[in-house]
Amino acid sequence: QVQLVESGGGSVQAGGSLRLSCAASGFSNVMAWFRQALEKEREGVAGIYTGSALALYPSSVKGRFTIFQDNAKKTLYLQINSLKPEDTAMYYCAGKNSYNGDWRDVTRYTVWGQGTQVTVSS
Repeated sequence: QVQLVESGGGSVQAGGSLRLSCAASGFSNVMAWFRQALEKEREGVAGIYTGSALALYPSSVKGRFTIFQDNAKKTLYLQINSLKPEDTAMYYCAGKNSYNGDWRDVTRYTVWGQGTQVTVSS
């Protein structure tokens, strides 16, 4: 069973940057970063097909978020630039081996990390 451990969250001011890390015991075929703000549904903010490193983003974060992987370190990253208060959320790393369905569908993911909190102040 793949295990995922996130780190790198914190409290930052708007306009700042953070790099989140997800240490994995192994990569699934599809890895992704999700976030969940208070009283909101969990949403996908970046996905990657680990075999090809093809990255996927929703339009809401494109240009500010970058997902990438280090195969040697078995670590997935999420670089977040130009942080906004609305980026405040718990960020989760997740993995699945099936290519079926939309990568943003939370129900398709079988492995989850415990999350790392990102708080952005204005």
